Amino acid sequence: MNIAIIGAGNLGSAIANGLLEAQVIKPQQLYLTKRNTSSLENFKKIDVNISQNNKTAVQGKDIVFLCVQPQKLDSILQDIADDLNNKIVISTITGYKLKDLQAKIKGATIFRAMPNTAIAIKESMTCISSNDATEIQKNTVSNLFSHLGTSMFIEDELMGAATVLGASGIAFAMRFVRASMQAGIEIGFESDEAQKIAAQTIKGATTLLLANNSHPEAEIDKVTTPLGITITGLNKMEQEGFSAALTQGIKASYHKISKIK
Repeated sequence: MNIAIIGAGNLGSAIANGLLEAQVIKPQQLYLTKRNTSSLENFKKIDVNISQNNKTAVQGKDIVFLCVQPQKLDSILQDIADDLNNKIVISTITGYKLKDLQAKIKGATIFRAMPNTAIAIKESMTCISSNDATEIQKNTVSNLFSHLGTSMFIEDELMGAATVLGASGIAFAMRFVRASMQAGIEIGFESDEAQKIAAQTIKGATTLLLANNSHPEAEIDKVTTPLGITITGLNKMEQEGFSAALTQGIKASYHKISKIK
């Protein structure tokens, strides 16, 4: 299987790293393009094919990822649209729905996918949508992303929401870790110690949810006791607007993405 990633920026490079880390393909089977290829030197050193020529990159490939900025898609398609026939095309472009992509790209089977940057370490939550793919094609794409974390098929209309909750969610989680670090420093830890404790704690918390298939409140109940320190901290966070701030932040991001394009 030969794969081309058109637009190997942060997300495109993360996908490339994940594919290589999971040994889904060999470096020689992967083709990356970017206008400025200087940031792709590490890939070049391990024999990944690097180019500024999108047309050459997609020719003869089985799967083509479109990871470009929305405003650049039309000009890129002018060069490569004729070379996408009978290929699986996977778009990670914000704002372009399946119907928009199908109007621009003829003869290809089109998927939308929204991974997050944890795909580079095979821990992504990737949401996928498609209208006219066969079951075999769906399995091919699902298996590809399942090597890189967890994948889920959703309705295309939910892709904007998936982008906010799953992709932007990485940043929201990082902000929680940073705030925990800052508090940890205030109560006596060195910065590196506070980061390790906070990061491992959030990893453990999310692993508990996934392993036990439990509700967050069920896990919270296990560590809260009458007159205890945990419930005191939780109540103070709610008084300061913790849950409301997070909810409003996610809704604000969704409002913004709903207006794109």
